[in-house]
Amino acid sequence: MDIELEKLKVIKILEETNDPLIIKAVKKMLTEMKKDWWDDLTDEQRADVAQSELEFERGEFTSYEDVMKKYR
Repeated sequence: MDIELEKLKVIKILEETNDPLIIKAVKKMLTEMKKDWWDDLTDEQRADVAQSELEFERGEFTSYEDVMKKYR
């Protein structure tokens, strides 16, 4: 399935409708049903993120610029 082609098909169908109920339903579905990426993480991944945040707060990180200098 080509996702870009499918999106264009949906856009075309939506453009051609004048039914406010359909437009409202699609809008609601697209705005209220968005998933938060955090919900898809495993417990281990969440723990890794929390650990990374603690390390960052303690200043235990390397800046992007320093990494780029090292590997250029």
